[in-house]
Order: sequence, then C-alpha cells, then structure tokens
Amino acid sequence: MRYHPKLMDELNLLLHFNLDTNQQGIKVHHDAEPGMIDAAASLHGKGLITQVDGGYLTELGRETAEHAQAMLGLLKE
Repeated sequence: MRYHPKLMDELNLLLHFNLDTNQQGIKVHHDAEPGMIDAAASLHGKGLITQVDGGYLTELGRETAEHAQAMLGLLKE
C-alpha cells in the first residue's frame, strides 16, 4: 500500500491537532480545501475525531496523531 493523496490529506489534518492539550480541537470550515473537508469526514468515519468537521481527537485519534507527528519529525530534514 502506498501513501495516496487522500491518506496524505488525513495525515496532514492530524498534524493540526495540538497534542499538548485535550481541550483544543479543530474546525474544518465549509470553504476549506476539498481534500481537508473529505479528510475530516474520513477521520470521523474511522473514529479518530469526534465531529465530521473536526472536533476533538478520540483516544485512538490521539494515538494516531502522535504517530503521524513522530513520523514527520523523523523524516523531515
């Protein structure tokens, strides 16, 4: 399996969450890039975020976001 554009959008959206607190969520507005709107809906469908347009990370979502942020830290220059 490869990283395809939809998966990359999901990973990029997970990078927007502040992992220093559970009290801060995100909102993907209706005029956002279509890929981000679709990514939010997909992450919600997978049980990773609480709302179809963002919200907060679920427990599984937080773990996934931690991995996504760690992976970015390892791979960036």
